[in-house]
Amino acid sequence: MSFTDITITCRDCGQPFVWTASEQEFYQSRGFENQPVRCRDCRNSRKSRTGGGGGGNYASTSDSQSFGSRPPRQMFPATCDECGKETQVPFQPTSGKPVYCSECFERRRSYR
Repeated sequence: MSFTDITITCRDCGQPFVWTASEQEFYQSRGFENQPVRCRDCRNSRKSRTGGGGGGNYASTSDSQSFGSRPPRQMFPATCDECGKETQVPFQPTSGKPVYCSECFERRRSYR
């Protein structure tokens, strides 16, 4: 596919900016489907305000969300069913379902 430079008007500051052919190639290689809606300065400013999270570089349905505002995840004490080590997991363990520490979980995951 051949790309050509495109001039886009920034959603925040209203100034035109060029989305280069090489940037378009990069977006395509990463599987991004939407073109950017903010110039580089406005993207960087937005990232610094929101903690650098994704979702601010291109149009999405989640533009109204405040990235980085999620409360810390609640952790629950558990004992690993494989090695017996005390650990914490991000869900309430229930009887009948195995619970693994992070090392055993990764080891089991790599077997798949």
